[in-house]
Parts: sequence; C-alpha cells; structure tokens
Amino acid sequence: MRINNNIKAKTIRLIDADGKQIGIVSKQEGLELAEKSNLDLVEVAPDADPPVCRIIDYGKYKYLLDKKAKSGKKKQKSGGLKEIKMRPNIGEHDYNFKLKNLCKFLKDGNQVKVTIMFRGREMNYVSLGRELLDRIINHTEEIANVSKEPKLEGRNMILVLVPK
Repeated sequence: MRINNNIKAKTIRLIDADGKQIGIVSKQEGLELAEKSNLDLVEVAPDADPPVCRIIDYGKYKYLLDKKAKSGKKKQKSGGLKEIKMRPNIGEHDYNFKLKNLCKFLKDGNQVKVTIMFRGREMNYVSLGRELLDRIINHTEEIANVSKEPKLEGRNMILVLVPK
C-alpha cells in the first residue's frame, strides 16, 4: 500500500477525509490537501485509472483493515478432517464414547478419519479391526457416507466418513 510521496501516479482520483469525491487532481495537490488537514494521502485502489487515493489517517486505516481481516478469519469454518483412534479390543463403553464424538463431528460438518491401531501380535487379528469399522459404518449410516473404504495401511486400518 502506497502512501504520501510513495504514490507513483502523476494524477489521482481524490477522496477527502469525509468520503466526498473531489475529482481528478495532480498528486502534488492531493499531498497539499492531506498536509493541510494533518492526514495522509493513501492509495486505496492502485489498479484504477487514475488510481484512487484517499485523505485519511494511515495508522487508523491500517488498523481497520487488520481488524476486518481478523473478523473474516473468525467466520471461516476451521473444520476439515477430525480423527478418532481406536484399538481392535476396545471396551464397549469406550466404543460408545468415541462413537458419540464421531457423530458430533459429522453433525458439525467435519470429515472423520477413523483409525484402528494394531500393536504387536494384534496384527494377527486384523479381522477384529475390520468388524469394528463395519460396526461404525452401520451406526453412522443415517448421518454419514463412506468416503474411503476400510483399508490396512502398515499397522493401521483407516476409514474416512463424510457427512450426508
């Protein structure tokens, strides 16, 4: 963003401190008007022909732009992908607790990656992990679609669900 003497254009479209359009003037006239009112000449639309410049307090203008950018970020959905990890011999209560969280994530509009982790000799019982993932698919079929079918990747079996 260019201000005061950094503005390169010879002629500019000038807007005063009250937001009133003054018209097309030379850069020097704009600088003089800005200096009289103890404010800065700020180029707000450099792509226009001629560039649009405004007489404002640059510090305040920059603060307002930053504030607007931050509020825009707050409104963005952070969501994306949530992950739930389990073991093949998970207890019933733990399974229900994780299933409840999984459903909450799906209702919030997030994708959910369910990972079954196998350790040591558990690799001999991959079928238990597959049954667990099938059980999850059955419990969530009302609110979710399977994006990625259960697949063994190394020592983990992975399933990805997306909300309907």
